Order: sequence, then structure tokens, then C-alpha cells
Amino acid sequence: MAAAPPPPLESSPLPVFSQEGFGDKFLRKTRENPLVPLGCLCTVGVLTYGLISFQRGNTRHSQLMMRARILAQGFTIVALLGGMVVTAVKSRK
Repeated sequence: MAAAPPPPLESSPLPVFSQEGFGDKFLRKTRENPLVPLGCLCTVGVLTYGLISFQRGNTRHSQLMMRARILAQGFTIVALLGGMVVTAVKSRK
């Protein structure tokens, strides 16, 4: 028994952004998912503070900051994935 051919795929039109510059795109993406830039800033801040502690010889504090950096990176990845899920759900509606 032959199966019927699959139904044709309907493609949804992609949004068109006319000549969007870097600054405009950055602001739009930040508005769409504000937790990712926040996570990046936290990661950079903790990393910088940890490196300063390491340079001053405070190894215990430096280790604590490196562990905090890992947590900040994890937060950033979760925020990125969460933003992708929200965007996918919005595009289906």
C-alpha cells in the first residue's frame, strides 16, 4: 500500500530589517532578551575582579571569583537558551 505524499511545507515569511546597523541590531536584540547582556557583563566583572585578586596574591578570593565566573557563565547560557525558546514559541503563534 503506497503512502500519500507529505503535505507541502508552508514557510512563514522572515522579518525583514532594512539596513540595520550594528548599534540598532544590538539594541533590538537586547530588548528581545535583556538577560544575555546582563550575564555577559556579570561574567566580565567577576573575571576582572578575580584576576585582580590573583595579581595581588589573594589566591583564596581569586578561586572564589573564578567559581563565581562559572556560575555567571552558566546563567548567561541559560538566559540565551531561554531566549531562544521564547522566540521559537512566539514565532509559532
